[in-house]
Amino acid sequence: MAIELKDKLMNWRRDLHQHPETGFLEMRTASIVAGVLSELGFTLQMGKEVMSEAHCMGKPDAKETALHYTWACDHGANDSFVAFFKEGFTGIVATLKTNRPGPTIAYRFDMDALDIHESEAFDHVPTKLDFRSQVDGKMHACGHDAHTAIGLGLATYLAAEKEKLSGTIKLIFQPAEEGTRGAKSMVEANVVRDVDYFIASHIGTGVPYGHFLAANNGFLATSKLDVTFKGTAAHAGGNPEQGRNALLAAAAATLNMHAISRHSDGTSRINVGELHAGSGRNIIAHHATMKVETRGEHAGINQYIKEQVESIVAGAATMYQVDYDIETVGEAIHCKCSEELAHILYRCANASSDIEHVELQKDAGAGSEDATYFMEAVQKNGGLASYCIFGTELAAGHHNEKFDIDEETLLPAVKILYQSVYEILKKEHGA
Repeated sequence: MAIELKDKLMNWRRDLHQHPETGFLEMRTASIVAGVLSELGFTLQMGKEVMSEAHCMGKPDAKETALHYTWACDHGANDSFVAFFKEGFTGIVATLKTNRPGPTIAYRFDMDALDIHESEAFDHVPTKLDFRSQVDGKMHACGHDAHTAIGLGLATYLAAEKEKLSGTIKLIFQPAEEGTRGAKSMVEANVVRDVDYFIASHIGTGVPYGHFLAANNGFLATSKLDVTFKGTAAHAGGNPEQGRNALLAAAAATLNMHAISRHSDGTSRINVGELHAGSGRNIIAHHATMKVETRGEHAGINQYIKEQVESIVAGAATMYQVDYDIETVGEAIHCKCSEELAHILYRCANASSDIEHVELQKDAGAGSEDATYFMEAVQKNGGLASYCIFGTELAAGHHNEKFDIDEETLLPAVKILYQSVYEILKKEHGA
């Protein structure tokens, strides 16, 4: 079974790599995932069944969603399932009930890609082996294609060994992790309300091939903000005094955001990643947009930075007599892994012949992740949660046009997650 599954994992990953879909547009991806899971005998909940519409952050508008649905249908989506995701609610919860007493165990896998044009260089393996992205300006540059394939591999093992298991197992396929936009909507839809054990995972992130990290505690709380300034256009030479300059408001806000005082309680971050303004050389700029992110070692620090940003935007708008709007289009929290579950994952990896080195936990900062919403929800209900890392060699860093993974990592990742089911059940049954 392992040899056959190894080929399937590679084929799934390469197919998804060729057809990247960004957040809330993972219609082709979700339809293919649903098709595989259905054939394996999982009970499926999809779309708005598992996503709270009110808590989807930064979701594309109806026009973009409709256009992408047409693209998905024309590019290999599973006809039996793609309509479930037509409105851009692309989450899936696949449940395997053994009908024997036991805990509910959940695993999360993210599915979305990034707005990056993939390298066309011949030495880039996806180019050389002909599975480079077929979508201009979009790419799986963070490994979520691998995560989705690992999730399908785990489903394959679980379905084959169902009679040996007990309790209930949920596989959560999440949209829009990039920008930390999708998890909260699934948490608010109560998909982990009954979960006793929750495991999220990632591939790479600086961990070498053959290494495994059982608990990553380094995620920073974050907010993703879209800022808009609206002023008044005027002729820059003839009547400049009649204008209200949105560009200057945005520029002043940018400089002052990067001057926000750091916080004494821990790590804090601020970044203005994009600023677009104006419509012509001789026109007082009447509009400006900014993409901003804040981060903090915990929610309190992040909130402090966010409030400073809001104050600066309001002040800049007042200074230049323009209107403004701030929209939160993504958010995540900090969450600490459950040590007891981390030890279980540690034992699973330590027993694996594929793993050379196992680390129990790491507290260094490692960006942000909205799986923290799942983790917090499970822990608040008395359950255990952890976030583990499967090491792999990378062709380039995450979010880089030459990003690629070592596919030899896929099957060992599936095996460790599958073994964690048994270890959790042994713990529950006192074995």
